[in-house]
Amino acid sequence: MLKTNAERSLAVFIDFENLALGFRDRHDRFDVRLVLKRLLEKGKVVTKKAYCDWSRFGSYTGALHEAAIELVEIPKRSQTGKNSADIRLCVDAMDLAYSKEHIDTFVIVSGDSDFSPLVSKLKELGKHVIGLGMADSTSNLLRDNCDEFIYYEDLTSSDSAVDALVSREIPEMQRKGFTLLLSALAALRRENKETLWSSMIKNTMKRIRPSFNETYHGYKSFSEMLEDAQRQGLLALETDKKSGTYVVVTFGSAVGRSSPEARPLDASDGPPLPKRRSRGRRGGRSRNRNGETPQPTESSDSQPKSGTDVGSTDRHDGKSDADGSLTFNSPNIKFLNQHNLLIGHQGRLDMCSPVQDSPAK
Repeated sequence: MLKTNAERSLAVFIDFENLALGFRDRHDRFDVRLVLKRLLEKGKVVTKKAYCDWSRFGSYTGALHEAAIELVEIPKRSQTGKNSADIRLCVDAMDLAYSKEHIDTFVIVSGDSDFSPLVSKLKELGKHVIGLGMADSTSNLLRDNCDEFIYYEDLTSSDSAVDALVSREIPEMQRKGFTLLLSALAALRRENKETLWSSMIKNTMKRIRPSFNETYHGYKSFSEMLEDAQRQGLLALETDKKSGTYVVVTFGSAVGRSSPEARPLDASDGPPLPKRRSRGRRGGRSRNRNGETPQPTESSDSQPKSGTDVGSTDRHDGKSDADGSLTFNSPNIKFLNQHNLLIGHQGRLDMCSPVQDSPAK
């Protein structure tokens, strides 16, 4: 049974001369970092080897060394003009298949149909085989024989698509973190992961970039980073009811920046407060600078009906007067009830002025 992505062990074998031939008519160069980035999404790469006559492709050796790829020298044969890279690659792959049982996934980076028998033998041994090559120079026989096949052109297009989703207005430190986050989410979707748990996302990010740490990008926790990404409209979150952890339900262009999901729920959020019906000065007291008390504006609704509910009057031993005011026996009551009405310290409440102090009797 095939292991999950987190448990997979990959062995990568690169027929570099075959790849170089596929790049003859292209204006760009082969970027091994794109290849390894995609493969790291699938599991842990335990061995990486590239086979070629490096005297002909010396300009690539620096980048391959930086990627910790073992360069296997295969000198060119003087008589036939060909080398034995294919044979050497097959021998090394079969040796690992028999001697290293923990390696369960083999990656053949080539488009040569000569590797089809190798693919068939590895599958016979219960190994998962992934092929990777150029769209124009890959044999259909090799492509169809692999369990998976990745076109190099798809690596470049998907990488640029992720960069386009992150706004340039976001600070560079956060932008780099969000780009890695979206790359990990896209990788999990490609692997047909239905539920995107936050722990799964972080593990994928660390496989892509082992040095990843959310604190470097300005966040105290990974959950805080996910919440900020949601505020930026890059993804939408839900909280799992059983575990209480975050789950990403959608991301990328599927998330509208104006959608309600683009904001995390805050613990202080609650129902909106009732609107205050103001009369006269808003938020001020009833007395003006001359010490006079302003009269309430005459209106059809300025006088409440008798018995208007402004709080628990029984609890405070209050009674309703005929003019719509409330009188309390306790002279020290002063509070805001659910209608945002302020009860004055003198024990009276003018219903027409919700936040006013009434004069003493």
